[in-house]
Amino acid sequence: MAQEKTVSKEITPQSEDFSRWYLDVIKKADLMDYAPVRGCIVFKPDGYALWEGIQQELDRRFKETGHRNAYFPLFIPESFFQKEKEHVEGFNPELPFVTEAGGEQLEEKLAIRPTSETMFGHMYAKWIQSYRDLPMLINQWANVVRWEKRTLPFLRTSEFLWQEGHTAHEDEVDARKETMQMLEIYREFSENVLAIPVITGQKTPSEKFAGAVDTFSIEAMMQDGRAVQAGTSHYLGTNFAKAFEIQFTDRENQLQFCHTTSWGVSTRLIGALIMVHGDDRGLVLPPKLAPTQAVIIPIGPAKLRETVNAKAEELYNELRKAGVRVKLDDREGITPGWKFNEYEMRGVPVRIEIGPRDIENGQAIVVSRITGAKVSVPLDDFVDQVQSMIANVHTEMFNKALAFQQEQTYDVDSLDQMKSLFEQKRGFVYAGWCGSADCEKQVKEETGATSRNIPFEPKVKKNKCLVCGEHGEQTVVFARAY
Repeated sequence: MAQEKTVSKEITPQSEDFSRWYLDVIKKADLMDYAPVRGCIVFKPDGYALWEGIQQELDRRFKETGHRNAYFPLFIPESFFQKEKEHVEGFNPELPFVTEAGGEQLEEKLAIRPTSETMFGHMYAKWIQSYRDLPMLINQWANVVRWEKRTLPFLRTSEFLWQEGHTAHEDEVDARKETMQMLEIYREFSENVLAIPVITGQKTPSEKFAGAVDTFSIEAMMQDGRAVQAGTSHYLGTNFAKAFEIQFTDRENQLQFCHTTSWGVSTRLIGALIMVHGDDRGLVLPPKLAPTQAVIIPIGPAKLRETVNAKAEELYNELRKAGVRVKLDDREGITPGWKFNEYEMRGVPVRIEIGPRDIENGQAIVVSRITGAKVSVPLDDFVDQVQSMIANVHTEMFNKALAFQQEQTYDVDSLDQMKSLFEQKRGFVYAGWCGSADCEKQVKEETGATSRNIPFEPKVKKNKCLVCGEHGEQTVVFARAY
């Protein structure tokens, strides 16, 4: 008899140590491993499959809105960063450089790509001549390097994967329309694919992207109450166009500078979905992204294995034909209980159990990962019922995350109230702000919270600054963040 494996129970409870829980889950779910280079990770197949799913879903949305993919060099001449002063000041602390190659010192240092506004700017200046060349809508899927002092797998690493869109337009109206269109794509993707509710809004001047006129973001709440910036979209005005001389002849035959945008999300979305949805049993994956949406596990005595496995394979083929990403686990020598625990830990949205008695009764047992509810499903309506349950898992995940976000969202009128709140709780805090960078800085120094964004649809509206008490120009969401 084969020796049964055992599922590790060594996942630290969230209530005991959330950070340790997170590290335990990503290791035991076999998503990544640590690389020999500080701050870098290796994406193992199950982890990379999540990124592939994100790529596929977003890439389709980008192409539906007229964007095309290209690829630009990893190495960027140092002089490019000197052309846009604010941009280089924002990235200098994180820039790694190549100074030697082939045993010789380079004439000019080469930065390892932290972002590609400068490289796109250089090339767009060559490619764009007339208004007929606009808009130019290009995205690239790439890796970038930012030499982070503190790292956390997926959420913040020295090298990470992302997409970065860079577009050029005739005027501000068209560029701003693009900026908001891409922000809305990120919001829709986050909520309808990742099942993560987000707050959409504009960054304060101190938090905007280096070199941007305006930055907009979607902000998500993790189960420890901290925020993750899940996506950003930037209106760059003519800043980069002037720095790189991206000019075109307009419809009146006058020379004009392009208005440009950039926007991106990264593999930190993987960390976010783990922290938003996971529980003490492991991962909980949203069905639209999960590499495996349903797993079929035959159960019953060995003497009936052949009959049960045959029915399980029949169900497997029906689901595959219907487009469900399904796995059949008919391994011998491992108990169904161990398999149940394994797939719960891996976050598979739906588990299907089929045994001799189920076959006699013309049914299968379908179990939801998010609720644990077991449902007897008639085999003559099997595919439709399973597809419905998979869809329900997404809805239940989103509603659960939204309820948590709402429960952990507060509003305050003063800095003292915020300090008192953060001594006991974590979450999103709505507060009024006068627009002063000094007041914003004081909030961070005294509470550890940063402004996440100025929400388009605030939960509450405040009319005075929480720090100085003067008239509040905006209602801002503050939170401690990753």
